[in-house]
Amino acid sequence: MSLAEDVRFGVLGPIRAEVGGRPAALGGSRQRAVLALLLIARGRSVPAERILSEAWEGSPPPSVTTLHGYVAGLRRTLEPERAPGAPARLLVREGPGYALRAAPDAVDAERFTELAARGRHALENGEPEEAADLLERALALWRGPAYADFDGAAFATPDATRLEELRAAVREDRLAAVIAAGRHAAAVGELETLVAEQPLRERGWELLALALYRSGRQADALAALRRVRRRLADELGIDPGPGLRDLEAAVLAQDPRLAPPPERRNPRPAPAPEPPGRVPSPRTAVPAPPGNLPFSLSSFVGRGGDLAAVAGLLGGHRLVTLTGPGGVGKTRLALEVARARADADGPWLVELGGLHVPEPLTATELLTATVSAALGLPTVSSPDRLAATLVERDTLLVLDNCEHLLAPAAELVHTLLTRCGAVRILCTGREPLGITGEAIYEVPPLPAATEAVELFLHRATAAQPGWTPEPGDRERIAALCEGLDGIPLAVELAAAQCRMLSVGQIADALEDRFTLLVGGSADRPDRHRTLLDTVAWSDQLLEPDERRLFYRLGVFASGFDLDAAAAVGEVAPVLGPLSALVRKSLVTAVPGTAPRRYRMLETLRRYATGALSPAELRDAEERHRAWVLARAENAERHLRGPQGAELLDALSRDQPEFRAAFTSALAGDEGEYVLRLGSALFWFWFRRGHVAEGLAWLTEGFVRAPRASAGVRAPARFAEAALNYLAGYPGAGHLAASRAVEEAREAGDPVTEAGAASYAAYLGLLTGAPLDAASAARAAVETARGTAQVWLEAETLMVQGMVLRVLGDLPGADAAFREAIVAARASGHDWVADGAAWCDMKTACDRGDGLRALAVAGDVLAAMDRYGDISFWLVTVHSTARALALAGRAEQAALLMGAVRAIGARAGVSPELMDPLDGPREAAAVREALPPEEYERHAARGRALSRQEASALLTALIADLTGRRRP
Repeated sequence: MSLAEDVRFGVLGPIRAEVGGRPAALGGSRQRAVLALLLIARGRSVPAERILSEAWEGSPPPSVTTLHGYVAGLRRTLEPERAPGAPARLLVREGPGYALRAAPDAVDAERFTELAARGRHALENGEPEEAADLLERALALWRGPAYADFDGAAFATPDATRLEELRAAVREDRLAAVIAAGRHAAAVGELETLVAEQPLRERGWELLALALYRSGRQADALAALRRVRRRLADELGIDPGPGLRDLEAAVLAQDPRLAPPPERRNPRPAPAPEPPGRVPSPRTAVPAPPGNLPFSLSSFVGRGGDLAAVAGLLGGHRLVTLTGPGGVGKTRLALEVARARADADGPWLVELGGLHVPEPLTATELLTATVSAALGLPTVSSPDRLAATLVERDTLLVLDNCEHLLAPAAELVHTLLTRCGAVRILCTGREPLGITGEAIYEVPPLPAATEAVELFLHRATAAQPGWTPEPGDRERIAALCEGLDGIPLAVELAAAQCRMLSVGQIADALEDRFTLLVGGSADRPDRHRTLLDTVAWSDQLLEPDERRLFYRLGVFASGFDLDAAAAVGEVAPVLGPLSALVRKSLVTAVPGTAPRRYRMLETLRRYATGALSPAELRDAEERHRAWVLARAENAERHLRGPQGAELLDALSRDQPEFRAAFTSALAGDEGEYVLRLGSALFWFWFRRGHVAEGLAWLTEGFVRAPRASAGVRAPARFAEAALNYLAGYPGAGHLAASRAVEEAREAGDPVTEAGAASYAAYLGLLTGAPLDAASAARAAVETARGTAQVWLEAETLMVQGMVLRVLGDLPGADAAFREAIVAARASGHDWVADGAAWCDMKTACDRGDGLRALAVAGDVLAAMDRYGDISFWLVTVHSTARALALAGRAEQAALLMGAVRAIGARAGVSPELMDPLDGPREAAAVREALPPEEYERHAARGRALSRQEASALLTALIADLTGRRRP
């Protein structure tokens, strides 16, 4: 299908269109809203019903006839040369909706995203001048706020927010490039403006301090760092993130790594040892230790005896559980004990407090997957598989807040301890796990007259710099801490009120609230009730809008940002009340995040949701689900483009919110919502390995929504097909893909139809279904081309190549893979480009051309090293070993096979299972190239290699055999 190539659109400012280089009249606000909705969909079909409800948000929607009139008006404007009655080429009807078939480079937002990605890539590869030019061109596309005509409109907010956040990052990247190019003095003025406009984005301050320091202004650099420290403390009540802290230390020490780079004669210099996208600092120059313990954000007061006691228990026992009431300080004590250890691997913190088991999943599966994710391992869902991964590791796991997952936690811990002799586990919870070998330590409250008073003084001083106790305050503080039972969280909440109240006022309020605790009677309520009373007392001090927001924020399962708080909190504007909650220690701002993220302690979150009436809770959950769906659907439209990697990371951060939304939707029997959200998250699940979880949600959604429309069923069915394929169930995948094709045709959804048809062809071929797989795959490519979605064309071409490979048509497969790579590079869908290249490499091996396969492998492996993708790296090295055997390097091939097996065992990945068609053939080809004893000797040497050593060896081999320049 040809497109109107002379039509261009702009959304980086007021929405506009140009036809033949001239501005086009887009009509009134409703007609422009219709166009904006179609542009946001990026070529996907938007049902007419959704257009009417979203473009007429806040007003009664008109009839479909009115929408047809607006569409006709847009067609006349955008395709003025179209003859009456001729089919539209640009704004087309698809099923029950419409799609705008604009080429990606016809939309300024798409060009901006592509230039931003190219600029970041140049910056990371040591080409600051080119990076600065690309990023300046990207910023020049902006004419005002994104979708300026629709400020506050719900349909435009997610994409506008995404673009504005990317714009802020591009401004920082461009100035980082200017500094890296040696023009640090010229960057200072722009950076001063940048931090004035966005004072809470820490990277801008890092760049400003670095530019000042490199300009010979060390005192000004330190002054800037002090300014941001005060700003963060005053507005958010937090310390700077590690980047700012490390930079300040480096400036004070005049670290030579902060010096300007030497003048370069070559305009395209070699990459510097520091990652140029971030400010150089000792933190980035020195490899980070293993483990994932968070930085401590406040001083640790007292508990010297507890630290020594727990450390001693952990030295003599492989399982230690810290028990005690909520808020007593179990987590903080566990972290301090873990920080003091010198384990070569770890310690690793696994936070379980916000983990709640949804109905379709088992608690053991979810818990095991959470532990593996915290360790940075590919997701596994059984304790046995996780134990196999950790069997040779000498490490400490800290499992925090186990009480609500007691049985599955006990099962997992027992399996790990009995299978992994060098693993130690430190648990926290309100009760022991109850398994053999467990050492239990009851964490006591702080002594009220001593350590609890010191904690109060530390936190009060931090909350109100310059604060000092008045005469007689120490005695009142001791009495106050006694009334709080010495529970650290309660003491800290009380101390935070020193910003507004005197110690006497706090003590008086406490006495009014906690009369049952003053006498210390034997039948007083337990300590957990004391903590709830403390929160309730803090609640009483809130203003009405602060209280309303506090209660509603409790529906977030994990962290959230400002936009999320606004969407769910039903308080406008939200910044003031949210800042107040941060100041009053009811919400925590997470340091070093941009956009800034916030979180609530689990106890506070539970209190907040418990304070809502049933009707208010339902309303808050509905708003949360709407925000989650908008977040996921907006991200999904961009996952196969230049922003894909960072959006996948963002979706990983929001995964607890997705699970909460699924759970509340199923509780309300909203099966269609489950299917829509599952469709939006499909690619995230596919890429990040959450296969079992995705299938569980989708299965439950189909059960709950048997009468869902074809437009809802089709993409969910395609997701089910692809996830079944990854899970190793090609028969179920083929059945689901075939049904998805039928439903997509019924719904008029060619995007889903093309993707599902390609999978149906490939999986049908694998399962022996009676079909002409080559013709079906070719038809899927043609359908994809008709959608103008270049990323989709790339995916279907890759699958077509896979089909032709299986059928033995190697020339045809080679041509399809080459086309797929071109389309993938054009669309920024790097995963397909690398996947197609990997398939192209295997095709070369099928033809016996080992050198050709090695040349392709060099590019693929370089990409995998950039992405840190362990599973794709393993299967690629596995395939490369076969290519080396073909090229006459069987000994090195066996060495790499040994490395892959050992590294894969540690990561829980087997290339032969992931790639069942070629994996066994590749392993056999290398084994058969050597006598058995020779193979085993070289493979044993390979099993001692690390990933870095194996990569270095392979890079050198490829360079020697193909003439490829070593990096």
